[in-house]
Amino acid sequence: MRRRSLLLAAVPAGLVTVSGCGDDKSGKGASGTSSSPAPSATSAAPPPKIVEGPLPAITAGTGFDQKPTVAKGPGSPSKDLAVKTVIAGGGQTVAENDYVQANYLGQIWDTAKVFDNSYDRKTPLVIQLAEGGIIDGWRYALAGKKVGSRVLMAVPPTWGYGTQGNPQAGIKGTDTLVFVVDLQNTFNAKSSAKGKAVAQSDSDLPKVGTNTDGKAPSIDVPKVKPPTGLVAKYVIEGDGDEVKADNTVLVQYKGVLWDTGREFDSTYGRGQLASFSLQQVVKGWAQGLTGKKVGSRVLVVIPPKLGYGDNPPSGSSIKKDSTLVFVVDILAKM
Repeated sequence: MRRRSLLLAAVPAGLVTVSGCGDDKSGKGASGTSSSPAPSATSAAPPPKIVEGPLPAITAGTGFDQKPTVAKGPGSPSKDLAVKTVIAGGGQTVAENDYVQANYLGQIWDTAKVFDNSYDRKTPLVIQLAEGGIIDGWRYALAGKKVGSRVLMAVPPTWGYGTQGNPQAGIKGTDTLVFVVDLQNTFNAKSSAKGKAVAQSDSDLPKVGTNTDGKAPSIDVPKVKPPTGLVAKYVIEGDGDEVKADNTVLVQYKGVLWDTGREFDSTYGRGQLASFSLQQVVKGWAQGLTGKKVGSRVLVVIPPKLGYGDNPPSGSSIKKDSTLVFVVDILAKM
């Protein structure tokens, strides 16, 4: 599994609240993940004043999504949050509480020491712009920007790691941080799969809606016995990277019971995306999504032996030995 970004090293647990089953009193979602809010990355403070400078110059790698080289900060940094759109994109506008997919580089203002960058890892960061999910400098600087933009920002300690700094990254409590962020994509509760619809010709399997308007797809379960093995089939096939067994994924999903067709869990109903590691979910989720492409909608039918078997979540509508039917939109790898 890839190394966690040092940008987030101050956050010792999950970056976001992992969504749980809507009627599950145990705190376990249908995917088998526990539900717990992430700790705050920075102390609560009023919104910052955003200014245009001073900011250091980008001296090389000046194109969008090119690894930049950034000079030392010119003189003393502002005590306010300094933000400049270096390249203006024309894509979707980012809003607070959205997830963003971005490449970035971070360095210290007065030394130009790079403490982290995603370009060398060749894996963009996917993170929610929410309080407690990311440092406040990012949360305020990126809201309102458009996908395809390169944003340069200088983040004083108040909007970074505070007076405690981040010793693991070599950041002192007095350091102003400089970031270059290339916004590749944004996701919210209205996000859906993007790709080519695949024919659904097996009458013994559920028929799934192919709408991509951010609304929950329909799931029509046939009046036949459920399959005894795992089923994982594309409904919409995306063109992104394949999901690996140790990945964390950002998804929309809906789950119904095979026997009754009753919905028991849905991100659409909560209006909140979900993220989880495939190493921390029921086997049917992990096996069904491994190898599938980002951007896809996948039908996953999970037999009891790969789901909850005779030990369903307490308080949920899932009974013993239930076959579960999920439709999962894989939005991104995190």
